[in-house]
Amino acid sequence: QVQLVESGGGLVQAGGSLRLSCATSGRTFVNYAMGWFRQAPGKEREFVAAISWSIGKTVYADSVKGRFTISRDNAENTVYLQMNSLKPEDTAVYYCAGGFMLVLTTRSVEYDYWGQGTQVTVSS
Repeated sequence: QVQLVESGGGLVQAGGSLRLSCATSGRTFVNYAMGWFRQAPGKEREFVAAISWSIGKTVYADSVKGRFTISRDNAENTVYLQMNSLKPEDTAVYYCAGGFMLVLTTRSVEYDYWGQGTQVTVSS
């Protein structure tokens, strides 16, 4: 069973940066994708970014495009989310997720494996 463990969350001032990491179980990933989702208090969980494990194709939510970068290290079985120019509205619990799929999707239902979440708080 695939296991995901997030780390790197914390408290940062507006305009600052954080780098989230998500370690996965070591396996050969074919037609596999990993994504980041977030959920703020009183809000629905929303898509942030996703990456194809083998090809490296990426997809971003409009709200973070140009500020966040998703990447992966195949050898280390780790996916990263570099978050720059953080805003208070980025405050949320961030979750990494994985799933087998032929095409990258922003739909959470397509992701079968989820991490426990890591808190990101951006102060004004």
